[in-house]
Amino acid sequence: MGEGENVLRTPGHLVSLAARGFARLSEARLKPLGFGVGHLPVLVALRDGDASTQRDLARFARIEQPPMAQMLGRMERDGLIRRTPHPKDGRSQRVALTAAALARLPEAIAVLVQGSSDALTGFTEAEVQEFIDLLTRLLANLDRLTAARP
Repeated sequence: MGEGENVLRTPGHLVSLAARGFARLSEARLKPLGFGVGHLPVLVALRDGDASTQRDLARFARIEQPPMAQMLGRMERDGLIRRTPHPKDGRSQRVALTAAALARLPEAIAVLVQGSSDALTGFTEAEVQEFIDLLTRLLANLDRLTAARP
């Protein structure tokens, strides 16, 4: 990319705009179900057994501990999760889905899948798969680059 390249047409900027667009679409569609877009990685991780503590959820969702603590507080207030003392670590709590969250989760996932499908209108199946593959590679590169920071 040359010096005269339009910075607003760089992959980083366009991916950022797309991410914000997906977030707005997802928030609007998830709100009636009582979920926020940030809740979904947490809910899925809890459902699938990939994480059960705040620290594990923060790592899984790739966010810092303080924002995760705030999100979990809101999710608990809204009846989506419950926290109990961790049996082996007195400083930690186990986090679990409530029955209400578990019951609404399939509909929330369907809403997100439909939103992605709607956003990719006009793309062929091959283009969608290639796009996913390219984004997956991009994320791996970004993870590698940010892990290499001094």
